[in-house]
Amino acid sequence: MDVRLYIMRHGPAEDHAASGRDFDRALTSSGRDRVKDVARALLEADEAPHVILSSPLVRALQTAEIVASLTKLGERGGSVEVRRELEPGGDGPALVRECVAQEEKRVMLVGHEPALSGLAELLSGRRFPAGLQKAMVVGVATHKDEPSALPMRLRFVLEPKSLEWLDDSR
Repeated sequence: MDVRLYIMRHGPAEDHAASGRDFDRALTSSGRDRVKDVARALLEADEAPHVILSSPLVRALQTAEIVASLTKLGERGGSVEVRRELEPGGDGPALVRECVAQEEKRVMLVGHEPALSGLAELLSGRRFPAGLQKAMVVGVATHKDEPSALPMRLRFVLEPKSLEWLDDSR
């Protein structure tokens, strides 16, 4: 079976945290709603992740937790794990290589721009000139005959505002 990866940018966040630290910026209420809508769309399309790996920054972790809650990840034996490779300046490609080597079946990576659009471009072979929108999900999968081949197979792009499935080849 192929490895499915879901690359998701965190939802819309406040401009400034009370602490003054970028690390602490939380999702706005409309950001939470957008993430909930995306999570529901993933669940309805049978695209719920089994594992969610998240940047440790508050807005990414909140995004991961909302997706986990609405897709009932815990009830399905899945988990949310914080990974430093997804924070700004982290090594996302190394994390992807690890997931593929471990044959994780459905892994969501939640992080930040501009690293995520670069990772999505590397994995999908598709350009994202405007970057990934907040709460956007790009779905890719390994090739059955050559799991480590790049680019991977682009399965879909879920546009977060309209919930339209673009480049849908699921």
